[in-house]
Amino acid sequence: MNGCVKAGLRGALIVLEGCDRSGKSTQCSKLVERLVQEGRQVLLMRFPDRTTPIGQMIDSYLQQTVELDDHVVHLLFSSNRWEAMRKMTELLQSGTTIIVDRYAYSGVAYSAAKGLSVDWCRQPDVGLLKPDKVLYITVSPEKAAERGQFGTERYEKLDFQQKVNNMFLYLKDPSYWQTVSGEGSIDVVHAEIYKLATQTIKESEHLPLLKLWTKD
Repeated sequence: MNGCVKAGLRGALIVLEGCDRSGKSTQCSKLVERLVQEGRQVLLMRFPDRTTPIGQMIDSYLQQTVELDDHVVHLLFSSNRWEAMRKMTELLQSGTTIIVDRYAYSGVAYSAAKGLSVDWCRQPDVGLLKPDKVLYITVSPEKAAERGQFGTERYEKLDFQQKVNNMFLYLKDPSYWQTVSGEGSIDVVHAEIYKLATQTIKESEHLPLLKLWTKD
């Protein structure tokens, strides 16, 4: 890629969050494709990253081929994010924007929806890179359940997704979260996400990288 990055400018960390089948992954792919076409340096990352040994353990759990304690599962998800931090930091500092499909907020929301303490769930992710922007795609759990392949993985149950949605709303931080309706067409949702993402990329160029859920 021939990216148009000026010396000393960093990339932006933009996270897309949402309940299962909210259209989040589709929107991540469309956003990255468009940014690449514009000649920007950009990378798509998805969590969990199922290609690592830890990610493969998570995948087995999600596919319901193994059973694990909820606390163990939460720590595996967090470890999966931590093992990417060095690479992500280097990329951002070199001017590459990273679009992330799920992040620590999903980890907390899903585990807390299972009954674990929110405070306990946050702790393993304290100190991760803080996103410059979180775009939360809202789709009612009922509408998401009507979409293709809903129910193929462990967490894709309507009542559970309603609990997850409530936890996302609890975690929402208006200082860097933006809600995007996922009820419209793919192109309409993409247009809104693209506008917010490009604004964030511009606004983040000279800002320092911050850490998540710390006072620093």
